[in-house]
Amino acid sequence: MDNNNQVLEKNEDQDSVLNLSETWSALSPAERREKFLELPRTEAEELFLSLKTHDQAELIAEAAPLEKRSWIRLLAPDDVADLIQEMGLDSKEDILSLLDPQTRREVTALLAYAEDAAGGLMSSRFVRLRPDMSVDEAISYIRIQAKTHVETIYYAYVLDSDQKLLGVVSFRELFSAAPGKKIEEIMHTDVLKVPVEMDQEQIGRIFAQQDLMAVPVVDEHGIMKGIVTFDDVATAIQEEATEDIHKIGAVETLDAPYLKISMLEMLKKRGGWLLILFLGEMFTATAMAFFEDELSKAVVLSMFIPLIISSGGNSGSQASTLIIRAIALREVRLRDWWRVLGREVVTGVCLGLLLGLIGFIRIMVWPNREALYTTHYMLVAATVCVSVLGVVLWGTISGSMLPFILKRVGFDPASASAPAVATIVDVTGLVIYFTVASLILHGVLL
Repeated sequence: MDNNNQVLEKNEDQDSVLNLSETWSALSPAERREKFLELPRTEAEELFLSLKTHDQAELIAEAAPLEKRSWIRLLAPDDVADLIQEMGLDSKEDILSLLDPQTRREVTALLAYAEDAAGGLMSSRFVRLRPDMSVDEAISYIRIQAKTHVETIYYAYVLDSDQKLLGVVSFRELFSAAPGKKIEEIMHTDVLKVPVEMDQEQIGRIFAQQDLMAVPVVDEHGIMKGIVTFDDVATAIQEEATEDIHKIGAVETLDAPYLKISMLEMLKKRGGWLLILFLGEMFTATAMAFFEDELSKAVVLSMFIPLIISSGGNSGSQASTLIIRAIALREVRLRDWWRVLGREVVTGVCLGLLLGLIGFIRIMVWPNREALYTTHYMLVAATVCVSVLGVVLWGTISGSMLPFILKRVGFDPASASAPAVATIVDVTGLVIYFTVASLILHGVLL
């Protein structure tokens, strides 16, 4: 019965950890701290290790010195480095002082690399083997290394006396090999490796293409510095994707979860872009003033202004979103701009004709069309149809080419956000609309 009770208690504790993990983001900092302290030590450790760096930093910031030391020492060196970067370099010395000498040296070395580079992502704890070891010796040695907190065991890496990477052995190959065989006889020498300065986006593409669980990281001399694992890259890819999505929505990248951003910070993140877009939209009023005579002569034209500019903005937003993502996934490159332009011209014409014809039919079949659109309703319908075609075509061209232009001059293509493209097309759409109206309605309404 005692054993059954222990199993039930353990299951209940695991359920409480799972439930707390799922509801964590919805809790206030005070509630998180309270519920975290209520957990038994084992379950608290499990939860702490599963939390994101930002949440770990929040808990550690409130912890007493001895408590802080015990939690930080649970973390692997690369996780401690992430924690220092999250809490700010002002906390660097305080956190390093809580570590044992070996871990302190590892963390200090990791902090020398950029946060979004391979060196900043890697773990310095991996399984090392010598080429002259026998399989039996290697297996025994791996058991010893596993006890010294090797973070992840996917592969064993074969290094020479200078710590240069010679080859790699999978554990399946190691355990299926004859006990007396040398490691150099079974290792693979054609190892895929990445330099310490490689960007996390490039590393993410390598993982996606090669279906790997870990890749070794080497410096310019071929000395192995660590490994980047799939879970490290998955987090990095999520951060990159979040950053791009924020930019596409014309928002500065949030450096913390949504509910943890203060109102003042949120206003700063969103207000800057909104101000720029608002100033851009002011040119719409300038364009309207330029065509004031046409509007006064044919008031009916004002009825279709929202329809015209929204069609162009929507088509431009679609095109920019598709191309930004295609560039991010390396589906298209700078040299492919002319192919993209050709496709978007055809797409823009087809979509413009479809929407234009719908607008034309709508005017032609609407009841009381003569009262609403004057006796020249057919010419008004033709004006709307041709204008929609022109604006949608211009929107798709602008939206698809702007990311290429930004990338060419060294900016992030994601800066060609949908709102930015829509603002550009709004102004030029009015010019297209009134130009078409002047040509078709000249001598009739204008």
